[in-house]
Amino acid sequence: MKPARRTCLIAVVLLLVSASPALAQTCNFSIDNLNFGNIDVTANTAFTTSGTYSASCSGILLSAVRTCPNVGPGTSGGDPSGNPRFLKSGAAQLDYNLFSDAGFSTVWGSRLWAGAAPPTDITLVVLGSGSTSRTMFARIPAGQQAVAPGTYTSSFAGFTAINFQAYLLGLLPPDCATLATPTGTATFTVTATVVPSCTVSATTLDFGSTGLLTANVDSTNTLTVTCSNTIPYTILLDGGLSGATNPTLRKMQKGAETVTYGLFQNPARSQPWGSTSGVNTVSATGSGFAQSHTVYGRVPPQPTPSPGTFLDTITVTVSF
Repeated sequence: MKPARRTCLIAVVLLLVSASPALAQTCNFSIDNLNFGNIDVTANTAFTTSGTYSASCSGILLSAVRTCPNVGPGTSGGDPSGNPRFLKSGAAQLDYNLFSDAGFSTVWGSRLWAGAAPPTDITLVVLGSGSTSRTMFARIPAGQQAVAPGTYTSSFAGFTAINFQAYLLGLLPPDCATLATPTGTATFTVTATVVPSCTVSATTLDFGSTGLLTANVDSTNTLTVTCSNTIPYTILLDGGLSGATNPTLRKMQKGAETVTYGLFQNPARSQPWGSTSGVNTVSATGSGFAQSHTVYGRVPPQPTPSPGTFLDTITVTVSF
């Protein structure tokens, strides 16, 4: 009798183990679209966003479901190593990746591509149904200032494979690496819009100290312009506090007294630099990185006013 009981016990255990994969669960899956919005890559900083992976299953009581959301490279591809993935606008490429943690250290991968899918479990409770979700984190790294403006996308239609398997509570869940079927899918897109941008900064143009204004007094300063790659821009210098319409006849002021000076585009001081586009302004094309432009200043010979400090303020405008 004892051997028969042992045989029966073994048969029951085998039945439970073999029934675990077939605990007939019905599951539905979704992943939110991820949109980084408008980003300025010339800022040389990282950009982040997030969405939600959701799963809901129904089956029998006292069971759970392990879901393994495998996410491939997407339609825009990715590095064979799994990091980074790519967003594309035509032939232009923007690097990014998907992560399973808020610290952006674990790439959300795929048994079909690279990395590993993060397991997500559902415990079926009320009437044998349940749901779960986890956050999918996305990050565009810094160091991509040369990426041109445009809308960059990647679609994951056909690039997800969500394997799942039920198991009885109290038993170890299956390993995602071993799951191939059944398979669900979830379609989502990742989008980022690189916007055109320009910033400018300037050093002080200081003519220093001088006595009589009987000869030219020259000095220079630097404008630093950072504009998006491929974006044409124009630099305009206004007439200063006196509102001079002639770029060579600006005025530095000390009370009612003035000193006339001019700003120029070239070392010979033969090309005035003003604010009339196409006439006396400077144009260039952005690279995504800082570009330097020298302003050449000259105080010409003129009657010398009383000693003191003479000042003017120039507004620099970058048109793009």
